Amino acid sequence: MDTAEIDRCFEVAVGLVKEAGQVVREAIKKQKKIEMKSSSVDLVTESDKAVEKLLIEGLSKAFPSHKFIGEESTADGAKCELTSDPTWIIDPIDGTMNFVHSLPYTCVSVGLWGGREALAGIIFNPVLDQMFTAKKGQGAYLNGERITVSGEKDLSKALVFAEMGTSHDPEKVKTVLANLTTLMPRVHGLRDCGSAAVSLASVAAGHGDSFFHYGLGPWDMAAGALLVWEAGGVVCGLEGGPFDLMRRRVLCASTPELAKEIASLLSQYQPTPDGDLSG
Repeated sequence: MDTAEIDRCFEVAVGLVKEAGQVVREAIKKQKKIEMKSSSVDLVTESDKAVEKLLIEGLSKAFPSHKFIGEESTADGAKCELTSDPTWIIDPIDGTMNFVHSLPYTCVSVGLWGGREALAGIIFNPVLDQMFTAKKGQGAYLNGERITVSGEKDLSKALVFAEMGTSHDPEKVKTVLANLTTLMPRVHGLRDCGSAAVSLASVAAGHGDSFFHYGLGPWDMAAGALLVWEAGGVVCGLEGGPFDLMRRRVLCASTPELAKEIASLLSQYQPTPDGDLSG
């Protein structure tokens, strides 16, 4: 895809994301119809499904040859495969638990990837009116203003986002608590936003210095990873190796030094085989 094609895709997507944001903004104030997916804390609402439908239908009409990976489509049995074809990767409401409780840390996340490379990313928190955007090689922005990572290298001065996740698997709970115990005395502060996309965007904007999580889907990371890269940050695997969108885990940081130090301290957990998004 050349720059002109990416720009066109981006403009169409921004318009649709704004429409989707209006759905979220109105629905967050109302009673929700909630269903469980994998567990009592892994939730989906009718708004998740409505937003994903709006986005996929709109993007399919504009770009009929493009492919899609959507969180709710995948949960309903659609194949989750990233190929060399232009692929829209969609989380209709990231932070569904927050959304259910009317907590405003929730967003619509849309990433465009091609050839396993991030081309465009949009993360929109319609409740707080925060639109994070990025295009490959063109920087990262918040509401139209250029953003950059903090540049923090010192772990003791770092604000770190560490999500608890939506799994009650005993091994995962044990690993999460072990990592929090390890990091708490070493960092400036720990935060759990309840949304991986919001946390990634926050690191890109310099509102925090690092974020790590395991058990994610590609829809949680597709837009946010590009935001961090374009803001000058580092995105890698939890062990410090190369980032793989389909591997369910991410570590991002404002600097390589910070990423390396955090990776060296983390206990590891892999919920399912790499590429298996059923767990």
